[in-house]
Amino acid sequence: MEEIVTQLEMTAADQLNPAPAVDGVALRAVRPGPLIRELHVRIGTPHGWPGVTRGDAEWDRWLAEPGRHYRLVEYRGEVAGAADFEPQPGGVVEITTFGLVPGFVGKGLGGYALTLVVADAWALPGTRRVWLHTSSLDHPNALPNYLRRGFRSFSRPA
Repeated sequence: MEEIVTQLEMTAADQLNPAPAVDGVALRAVRPGPLIRELHVRIGTPHGWPGVTRGDAEWDRWLAEPGRHYRLVEYRGEVAGAADFEPQPGGVVEITTFGLVPGFVGKGLGGYALTLVVADAWALPGTRRVWLHTSSLDHPNALPNYLRRGFRSFSRPA
């Protein structure tokens, strides 16, 4: 199967279409470290994320990126997923990671967790655009979730 990458964006905070709140779902800001690496591997392995195969030096560089914000998705006190986002020039914020660990997929947590992550990205001062990409290799609910939250597809000039 050929991978198809879809790039999505919001250009105003009021484009966020929040999912209904899910009792027990929360985000927790964390510092980079081994837990982030472990979560990326657990979340990304079923979907062939390139970061899964990073070597130690690549992970050290990834985790040392000074502007990246890391969040744990928690459900009733358990780590259910991870997200990170990174401010870029011009008021742009890229959500570089969003996903749930396999044991929490399909339990109705993703929409609200994504709502919280997107709201955090928009809360960074000066944000004018939030974007991310997803792949046809990601969970089948990923793209529909992004679209339901208000993201719209865009393509960059070649």
